[in-house]
Amino acid sequence: MVRPITATDRLRAQSLNRTGLEHFERWELESAITLFQEAARLDDTEPEYHLNLARTQVRLGDYEMMLHALGDYIRTETNKAMISRFEALFSNALDEVETWLTNVMPREDMSLEVVGAAIQMWVEYRVTIGKQYLDRSHPEEWAAALDYTVRKVNFQEVLIDDMARWYETTEAAIRQGHNELIKTLDIMPCDYRYYRGEENPLDKLVEAAVMLEELEQRFRAE
Repeated sequence: MVRPITATDRLRAQSLNRTGLEHFERWELESAITLFQEAARLDDTEPEYHLNLARTQVRLGDYEMMLHALGDYIRTETNKAMISRFEALFSNALDEVETWLTNVMPREDMSLEVVGAAIQMWVEYRVTIGKQYLDRSHPEEWAAALDYTVRKVNFQEVLIDDMARWYETTEAAIRQGHNELIKTLDIMPCDYRYYRGEENPLDKLVEAAVMLEELEQRFRAE
């Protein structure tokens, strides 16, 4: 028997969702997941709660749970355009952006691991923006921006005018897409999500920070 959703449930779910979004923006992902899950439990009919849960799961890197939450979102969403947009994430076929990436990146000496990182970045971007408008009329522009960004993360930089030539687009379009990816996904140099080198330089920074903290404690100990 389906539990009826009361007005109190709906109000409580709305409050939990708002708080969850605040945690999401601060990258407090575990607590955001708990809040969105509880909101969805109280009101399973509201697609936004499921989508926000998927956005948080993908930011955490849990693809299995992200797909599960997206399935619940698609089940409850009534906007056909949104349903079609997110159903595409379940397809094994490459979209136009991914096709550009798989055609150009290997040809220009990028490993399959780095190509995979660019495709991962594209999936995570599409989920993270939620229902925000996404202009896909020029897939070559998105592909170029993804390629450019993932190369910078992996210190495999090339001249941006070469990139524009490979993807038959403009330097301005690449920079615009690159800035959008950086802002939305909060990408940093050697980002663990997209770095594919054998040793990540960030590991040494973490080790140095831990060592410095230990030395500080010993220095201040009586």
